[in-house]
Amino acid sequence: MMKGSKANLSALAEKCKTVIVSNWQGYLNTVKPEDKASIIHTSKIKYVMRRGKPYLWVPESEPHNVNIMFDERGSFSIAHPYPGPLAALFKSIGKLPERVAFTGEIVPVKEKRVDAVKKYVEEAIQSEMKAISDTPNSVRSILNSSDQMYASRCDSLRALIDDAKEKYVIYKFVPSSCMFIDPNGTKEIDLKVLELSKPDPLGNWSTKLVDGINKNESRRRALILFCLYFLDINARDAYMVSVDRKGFHLLGKVPSEQEAGDEYQWREFRFEFEEEVKDVEAFCHQLVEMEQEVVSKFTDHTGL
Repeated sequence: MMKGSKANLSALAEKCKTVIVSNWQGYLNTVKPEDKASIIHTSKIKYVMRRGKPYLWVPESEPHNVNIMFDERGSFSIAHPYPGPLAALFKSIGKLPERVAFTGEIVPVKEKRVDAVKKYVEEAIQSEMKAISDTPNSVRSILNSSDQMYASRCDSLRALIDDAKEKYVIYKFVPSSCMFIDPNGTKEIDLKVLELSKPDPLGNWSTKLVDGINKNESRRRALILFCLYFLDINARDAYMVSVDRKGFHLLGKVPSEQEAGDEYQWREFRFEFEEEVKDVEAFCHQLVEMEQEVVSKFTDHTGL
């Protein structure tokens, strides 16, 4: 395990938990039994978290099912999701998302427990839908404007329950180790610390919120003004990247600092709130206040 203060370990564990709850699909790796060279089979698998463990929904047609019969060992990695154009933009600047990588055993869920897991998924879907419906119209409009194909946990998980064409085998992934991977390197996370940690309160909403903001042209223009007003940087374009209780990251297309090459480059910027927000409604309210401040200042300055 990595060395460090309890505060640092707790902060890293929170980051791990936030990445885990912000996504619903990851990459499962299992070993092909017929290959002496231990060739790995990898594919994207949907999951739900239950009692701190990932429950994997593996299509019956997947080779994973045969592999697991011979060797229950495997690994499962989950990346911070970047919806819409963000993934391509980050790839263009050579930046990888934060990731959580588990190693451990892949245990088939007993037949008598399958219905309980399915019921849990249905309850999770209903709970999230109710939480969205309980938000104010202004917040709900942002969340509902996100893409239903790649930014909606509810729709993605509902497909597991309602898909008549595809059948799944459900497994519980029992981790034996956990690694957190970001641009600063790879750090081992104590599983007990991870179990006790809580995700950022915006973690469950981050993908829908980010995509909803980026699909709104007026809010995108506001992000450009944020760069000009708060950072004194003239951005040509901007996207929201990630959100949390302390602030947000955005990606701005700004004048290049290099003499050779393109005139503009994409750079990531961090904006911190004066006070932490407790939920998605408070985050949206804080964002609106920032927008109003910026618009007011520029209106006063131009005399409009």
